[in-house]
Amino acid sequence: MLAFKAEEQSQLQLVEREEIEDEEDLFEAIDKLTAHGINAGDVKKLQDAGIYTCNGLLMHTKKSLTGIKGLSEAKVDKICEAVEKIVNFGYITGSDALLKRKSVVRITTGSQALDELLGGGIETLAITEAFGEFRSGKTQLAHTLCVSTQLPINMRGGNGKVAYIDTEGTFRPDRIIPIAERFGMDPGAVLDNIIYARAYTYEHQYNLLLGLAAKMAEEPFRLLIVDSVIALFRVDFTGRGELADRQQKLAQMLSRLIKIAEEFNVAVYMTNQVIADPGGGVFISDPKKPAGGHVLAHAATIRLMFRKGKGEQRVCKVFDAPNLPEAEAISFLCVKLNT
Repeated sequence: MLAFKAEEQSQLQLVEREEIEDEEDLFEAIDKLTAHGINAGDVKKLQDAGIYTCNGLLMHTKKSLTGIKGLSEAKVDKICEAVEKIVNFGYITGSDALLKRKSVVRITTGSQALDELLGGGIETLAITEAFGEFRSGKTQLAHTLCVSTQLPINMRGGNGKVAYIDTEGTFRPDRIIPIAERFGMDPGAVLDNIIYARAYTYEHQYNLLLGLAAKMAEEPFRLLIVDSVIALFRVDFTGRGELADRQQKLAQMLSRLIKIAEEFNVAVYMTNQVIADPGGGVFISDPKKPAGGHVLAHAATIRLMFRKGKGEQRVCKVFDAPNLPEAEAISFLCVKLNT
């Protein structure tokens, strides 16, 4: 459990984006296009479509841009030419890539064992997926991250706000209060720095993601939580006949998540459900695998498998990660409502 001195509590406040030192501009505002000959009305059309940065615009295909009402192919070509003058999306050296990785922020989970497993915490510029059966600790970790993300960088936090998309109705603001008190933070201020939305359909879920760009372009967000990413897709699409369509829509939303992570340097933490795996093997007593198939597996940067241990213990295992060894952390779920 992390302990902070009383005099450090005065530091537990968010720094506005323009006051953050030693951090390069994360993105170029879409408004800069007007200085390169793009009509202000066309810029407004891009913003209405959820595109608020030049970086984000380059993450869209010309086909999708021409689908925006009022933008012809000629206008889209002109806009893309202007954006390429503002943002470099070409090749860079390995040294530059390493330098860019230094902007990654690792947010503490509140558990020393889990932080060590993850190399410091949940990282920005990436999607971290946590899958497991019910009551394995996925949502509890989401609530803890809502608080730890708001800690200053020098206290292993993210010094940023949190966006929470809830598809299962499991977010409980009253659970935030004891966690905030544990970290020595003002519960009211912590709750004010969390924006929350309840999604009821997969389309609603996707539209909520589109609306986030405007907020993240103006305010210092550092974490996006989707709990859970697959639930509404399993409800809105039924049977094998709709499986291909479901996976395509899921892929589009996952693509949007990784673009948000890279465009605004935020960490994306999404929970996932599990399904029975009949081919899991005879030596596994209760074989399960994450829902979502290969589409979700390829989209997640880091995949964590959660399961129940003995008593109140919870076990987290690195299931897949590009830079982490396969290992486990035990008893990381130590934040209870009475602590």
